[in-house]
Amino acid sequence: MIGRVLILAGALAACSRAPRLSGQGEEKGGTVATRTINQVLAAHSDSLMALPGVVGTAIGLCDGEKCIKVMVVDSNSATRAGIPTSVEGYRVVVEVTGPLRPRRS
Repeated sequence: MIGRVLILAGALAACSRAPRLSGQGEEKGGTVATRTINQVLAAHSDSLMALPGVVGTAIGLCDGEKCIKVMVVDSNSATRAGIPTSVEGYRVVVEVTGPLRPRRS
């Protein structure tokens, strides 16, 4: 649990910049309703973490763009099956990390 909190806190602190427009959810007047990647990750992290084999979530850079990284224990197809390819317009990338454990000092 501590490791998950540290990963999320570090990701949110490292990526607190201007919001990215996703092009989804047009409102009246042609403006686009968007949420920052930080807000999107905060809203969806619990549901992603509830998927079997998921050990962490974070914000990262993928091909120069901010993306949501979902860290998994292994690369089997059952683990990857429930992970979406995007969330609210942000790309989701699966990264095999194995189990995550907190560091001991």
